[in-house]
Formats: sequence, structure tokens, C-alpha cells
Amino acid sequence: MKPEEDAVGQFLSARYNGKDSHEVIEREDGYIDAMSTKAYFSEHKDWPPHEQKSMEFVKGKVLDVGCGAGRHSLYLQEKGFDVLGIDISPLAVKVCKLRGLEKAEVMSIEELNLKPDSFDTILMMGNNFGLFGNYQKARRLLKRFHKMTSSNARIIAATNDVSKTENPFHLEYQEFNRKRGRMRGQIKWRIRFQKYATPRLDYLMVSKEEMEEILQGTGWKVTEYVDSEGVNYIAIIEKGAE
Repeated sequence: MKPEEDAVGQFLSARYNGKDSHEVIEREDGYIDAMSTKAYFSEHKDWPPHEQKSMEFVKGKVLDVGCGAGRHSLYLQEKGFDVLGIDISPLAVKVCKLRGLEKAEVMSIEELNLKPDSFDTILMMGNNFGLFGNYQKARRLLKRFHKMTSSNARIIAATNDVSKTENPFHLEYQEFNRKRGRMRGQIKWRIRFQKYATPRLDYLMVSKEEMEEILQGTGWKVTEYVDSEGVNYIAIIEKGAE
């Protein structure tokens, strides 16, 4: 990643150094949203209940995909888990290490191709099921995850059911996606902070029905959902489950 593209790392670094920062999300249709980066540094006691509950399903060696500022990795490391956090952002990984995460590497989800039995739990928190990008890529990477994890491994994946909205701009974009043959929650966007901007990328948000369709034939199956009070939910996905 080029330094000028590391918008995520820049806003995390700013927040870590005591500066107020916001991430700006710019969708391909021009829709813009902005949110505080404070949540990236929140402690377990301040997490939403469904996030707190999901940590009870973590076991064994843990891979935190898209670890950001490391809030989940650091919590689990403190609990005694062997955790590796990965992120495509070099500055995010630097922030994780400064905060005390012992294992953190710069790596994208597509670069993951490790030996069998490398991990027992793969975390995809913070809506990071979205990093799968699209239907085809999700299925390809899920099969790769199957090869590099232990026999009873699980994925803990957070996402957002975009169908549960009344926002006319979101509904219009979902219809735009349908006309292009894309999943309704396949969003092309980039993240901006000050003069920095990530490349435009596809980010996938799915309903429970869509997630289960994606998982079919990959060797993974949802065994439990941890719901929030809103549109967000976390899926507990087991390897080899019937």
C-alpha cells in the first residue's frame, strides 16, 4: 500500500496520538458518510453486547483479519490467547504494536495462504465479513480458510443486513446493484481522511440468507447467530458442521 493510500492507518495513528479523527466513507454513487474513530480503541466493557458475547466463542490460536487498532486482538491476548492480527494498513499494524500487540503483520485477506492447522479461530469483526468483497471471492477464500485451519475451527464474522433500511439513497443503490448483477450489499467505496484516500474496493454486507448461500459447499456452516438490537449481527461459522 502506498503511503498516500493509507487513510485508515492515518486516522488510527491520529487517534492514537490524542487527536480527534473521523473516517469518511465515499461510495461510488457519491453517497458520503462520516463517523468517529473512537470505537476502534474501545475496551471490552464498552463494546455492544453482541460483540461481547461473540468473544465467548473464541478458542485456540486466533487470526484477527483486518485488526485495525487491535481492540479485539489485545483483549484476547490479555485473556491468554495466541493471537495474530493482520491488516493491509502498515500504520494500523504499527499502532497495534505500539499498543502492545505481540503479533501483528501487514497482510491482505487475499495474501492469506498458510499451512494446515495454523489457526482454530478466524475473527472477522467490525463488519469484516465485508472484506470478502463479492460472492465469488468469498467462496474462494472460504475454501482457502478451510485448508489452513484446524479440523474443528470456527470463523466469527460480523456483518450488516442492508435489506433492513428505509434510507432512500441505500435502497436506490441496492437497486443499482441488482441491475448490474451484483449482490445488493456489494458496496464499492473508498475511505478518506484528510488528504489520504484508499483505493476503491468492493465490500460485501449480507443478510443471514445470503451468508448461508455463500457458505454452501465451502466446508463451513453457520451454527449460531449473535444478534444486535439493530441491523448488525455476528455469525458463528463452524468447519465441517452438518
